[in-house]
Amino acid sequence: MGSNQLSEVIEATRTVLFDFDGPVCDVFAGHPAPEVARHLADALARHDAALGAKARGVDDPMEILRLAPQGGKDAIRIIEEELTNAEVTAVKLAGAPIQGAVAALEAAQSSGRKVAIVSNNSTACVSTFLMLHDLRHLVDAVVGRAPYWPDLMKPDPHSLLKAAAQLGTQPHDCTLIGDSVTDVEASQAAGSHSIGFANKPGKGRTLGDAGADVVITSMTAVAEALDRLPT
Repeated sequence: MGSNQLSEVIEATRTVLFDFDGPVCDVFAGHPAPEVARHLADALARHDAALGAKARGVDDPMEILRLAPQGGKDAIRIIEEELTNAEVTAVKLAGAPIQGAVAALEAAQSSGRKVAIVSNNSTACVSTFLMLHDLRHLVDAVVGRAPYWPDLMKPDPHSLLKAAAQLGTQPHDCTLIGDSVTDVEASQAAGSHSIGFANKPGKGRTLGDAGADVVITSMTAVAEALDRLPT
């Protein structure tokens, strides 16, 4: 998909929504996700041995959070709080923002568009990273996952719709930049546009097949498309 398509999507966008883990930060780069998942599985096992056993071998912490409701409200509370703590620790070790991400945030703001981060990570995790790297002034709203409601994580459109409402814009005027199929699905459910960020081999086809309006391989492409907009 070419730069003309990207420019068309950007021109139609009044509010740019950034997924966090992928387009802005590699959350678990310094604190590997499988280690976090094992910690969560152990915590879940102390509450519910059978469910903890089911969680063992799952490498994605978010998938363990999705399992937690099977153990009731206490399990959800335990895993939500443990995961949030682990995410905050992780982003302190994650290193610099993704290449091109800061330029994209700056260009979106300079273009007069509203900017939000909508994430399945916790708000505390996102906010910690933004403050650590002096980026909070580039973001008008941060919408992390709804605490204790894992069913509202993307692909549910909840975070997109909440961000649009907070920024006084319509979902069809928003574009989400995300690196996963669930980002594309959430955009479709919200009635928003989507830019797929193919940051790993094979993702381009997967995101395109999921229905992303355009697929990019570098966040710098977003910054350049925004910079090319007429003043």
